[in-house]
Amino acid sequence: MTTTLASQITRVPRIFNKERALDAQALVTELPVELHALVVGAASCAPYLMHLLEKEMPWLTQAVADPASAVQEVITEARDLPAEAVADPLRIGKRRVALMAALADLGGAWSLEQVTGVLTDFADAACWAALRAGLAPQIKRGKVPGMTMDDLADAGGMTVLAMGKMGAHELNYSSDIDLICLFDETRFATVDFHDARAAFVRATRAMSATLSDLTAQGYVFRTDLRLRPDPAVTPVCMAMEAAERYYESLGRTWERAAYIKARPCAGDLKAGAEFIKTLRPFIWRRHLDFAAIQDAHDMRLAIREHKGLGGPITLPGHNMKLGRGGIREIEFFTQTRQLIAGGRDVELRGRGTCDNLAVLARKEWLPQGVADSLTDHYRAHRTVEHRLQMVRDAQTHDLPQSVEGFERLAAMMDTDVPALQSDLHRRLSEVHDLTEGFFAKTQSKIPVTAQPHRFDKQVLDRWHSYPAMRSQRGAEIFERLKPDLLARLAQAAKPDEALLALDGFLAGLPAGVQLFSLLGANPQLADLLIDVVSTSQALAAHLSRNAGVFDAVIGGDFFSDWPGEAGLHEALSGVLAAEPGYEFRLDGTRRWAREWHFRIGVHLLRGLTDAKTAAAQYADLARAVLRALWPVVTDEFATRYGAPPGRGAVLLGMGSLGAGRLNATSDLDLLVIYDPLGQEASQGKRSLPSRLYYARLTQAMITAMTAPMSQGKLYDIDMRLRPSGNQGPVATSLASFESYQTTQAWVWEHLALTRASVVAGPKDLKRDVDQLCATVLALPSDLARVLRDVADMRSRIAASKAQEGIWDAKIGPGRLQDIELFAQAGALIAGRYAHRITDGIDAARMLGLIAEKEAQTLCEAYAVCWQLQCAVRLLTPGALDAATLGQAGSAFLARALGCDTLETAQAHLEQKCAEAAAVINSTLAEHAGDEE
Repeated sequence: MTTTLASQITRVPRIFNKERALDAQALVTELPVELHALVVGAASCAPYLMHLLEKEMPWLTQAVADPASAVQEVITEARDLPAEAVADPLRIGKRRVALMAALADLGGAWSLEQVTGVLTDFADAACWAALRAGLAPQIKRGKVPGMTMDDLADAGGMTVLAMGKMGAHELNYSSDIDLICLFDETRFATVDFHDARAAFVRATRAMSATLSDLTAQGYVFRTDLRLRPDPAVTPVCMAMEAAERYYESLGRTWERAAYIKARPCAGDLKAGAEFIKTLRPFIWRRHLDFAAIQDAHDMRLAIREHKGLGGPITLPGHNMKLGRGGIREIEFFTQTRQLIAGGRDVELRGRGTCDNLAVLARKEWLPQGVADSLTDHYRAHRTVEHRLQMVRDAQTHDLPQSVEGFERLAAMMDTDVPALQSDLHRRLSEVHDLTEGFFAKTQSKIPVTAQPHRFDKQVLDRWHSYPAMRSQRGAEIFERLKPDLLARLAQAAKPDEALLALDGFLAGLPAGVQLFSLLGANPQLADLLIDVVSTSQALAAHLSRNAGVFDAVIGGDFFSDWPGEAGLHEALSGVLAAEPGYEFRLDGTRRWAREWHFRIGVHLLRGLTDAKTAAAQYADLARAVLRALWPVVTDEFATRYGAPPGRGAVLLGMGSLGAGRLNATSDLDLLVIYDPLGQEASQGKRSLPSRLYYARLTQAMITAMTAPMSQGKLYDIDMRLRPSGNQGPVATSLASFESYQTTQAWVWEHLALTRASVVAGPKDLKRDVDQLCATVLALPSDLARVLRDVADMRSRIAASKAQEGIWDAKIGPGRLQDIELFAQAGALIAGRYAHRITDGIDAARMLGLIAEKEAQTLCEAYAVCWQLQCAVRLLTPGALDAATLGQAGSAFLARALGCDTLETAQAHLEQKCAEAAAVINSTLAEHAGDEE
């Protein structure tokens, strides 16, 4: 169904120049009468539109019946022009598109996006046609080594990148076009490189001339090639490798912002897209990049100073693009927020300004009201900009200087001058107010309250010598932050302790620009920083080495509901799918896991969760990592040695991992069980015997988890629970595992099996391994023998492992390991799993080994010890010295145990452990002859 131009009109420009209106009236006789007012009004306001009418009235007469289709036909014809005849047809096509776009814009028939869209689509088509016209002679003359006319289809590896408004499909009415021309040097032999580059340079110049030269038919587009790397010294068409090296080593923030909108528009589109893909790490920082705010602000100030646009808003001559409250303010505001968070969220990597404002609001990076206001002002500014340019087809953004000029603009806007000026001033002021606050707050000192505390000057003075302050920029940003940090420290219960804690954090911080910028833009994070460093030395040390985890705090999900193992696995799988290679996936896993690990610790530290919840969350995280990474490691291994023989292998979680209960520093107890299904070797480039295959695959997984890469390591792996311990193979076949567990395993190995669960691997093999473990546990167990062995193990543990003080939650009578051993014995005798220790204790009660009250005593002691273990491991990876905790750490530890003071907590702990030890001692003495 066609839609006529007349049926879409919603407004009509007023008559401005009566004489020109009369001339236009004589031209429109063949047009539908419903269009006369629109066309005559437009011509009376804009001499350029009158010129277009005189040239293209016959075409317009036909096109108004279906303007969208008519314009699309012009665009298609332009793109398909033969290489030998493009100059005049392109100029004629541009006139027609410009005429229809102007009338549809002035008449309200098309939206801003439709107007800028057809202008951009024609620019794309024109670039294609002009590139073919410039390159075809080079190929015909043999100037492009190895290329024939068949290669003209993808321009022999040359690509044209549309930048700026053209890249975003936002070309204004009389816009120039910013292009970067590159070629794929890998399509040429090394000896042919210089000849190929010279040919592409000539083709680029010819393309530019075709587009921008002014002839009797006019011009197509003014073309700017200066956005390429270092344009003063580089050729107009560069090799992609050279451009990539430039951006990696010398690229600046404004170039990152420019590439947000970049897209290939002509030539080898695939090569162009791949080039932009290689620049993703340059454009999109992996961490929240608040330093971009300062860079963008500096650019704004430089533009204002260079253009002399730094004064207050006075309408005559005001630049609607670069002046205060103008188009560029909205674009900078939007792009800077994209640069901040786009590295972490691909949805923030769009090109269109209005679309990106909507996404920023949906992602809660902007209040919805701010996004709506800026979107409305952006559309209004662009509408004014178009009318300014329609007058004489000039690349201008300046409001009129004269009364007559405002009268013309008001006529084009179908309003009067006072209403127009009032609306313009309001909109410019509102844009300035909304955007200036975002940028300028990084320039001014943060207001603080008086500091009633006098801090140690020696501590403050040594901050200047720390690595994070070595760069001038880092030091400057920190100086603006310092008054606020000191004011917050002064409010701590013990300010001097808090100062020393912050001092330790700053001393270990290798660089500061990003973190200090983040704190400057989000002052509320300073409270969290001081809370963390004052309470937990371990978490503070982790934070100083990995300050990027703060990104997660303001990334939107930090305080949302816990996603569970399935949600975490899905999220990590998405992260890994986006990484380009194996090493990137390993580092990406570390970076992702570190942020979630930090979240669990902070929630526990601040009392948002308890030890039981944190234990489950730490386990969810570890299991999600293993589930997501195991297939990645397996696939990488298979590229060299073939697919896994038989049914593959599963990871069997043991100990706390199998039970789904970890703490901040837990290592992971694992077994690898495989089933070759009788297949003797793998089928790959380098075939391996099945047993050796799975042994090496296991080692590859251990390396993937433990290797200290740029993002650190994931987890330590402990495989000592495998059959025959350290003497046995690192991977065990299903048949061998079954044979060992049913004929050779020690009691302690069956005890360990009560907490086993498969955490990763093929579903069918997982089912069989789970069933095998359940079958082994169901085998009859001799009660007296099991308890005698447990008593013996207790004695050996006591002799070999000394308790590390009163705050050692794991080792000692009535503590974690002691209660776990007893509970596992109850589960084994009962012939069932006991992933939860309380289940094992309940099994012992049902067997009659202990009474209800004794079971409750063990459960209470275990809960207290686990609360202590979770808290201590958050405070320190080693033995806890309560004397060094400080006020904040002591308060956290006491709170974790449900007490008001450390003294009360210690007495509570000792009492519960003594009661639990008494229950275990008496039970073993009665049933196993234990004399303890």
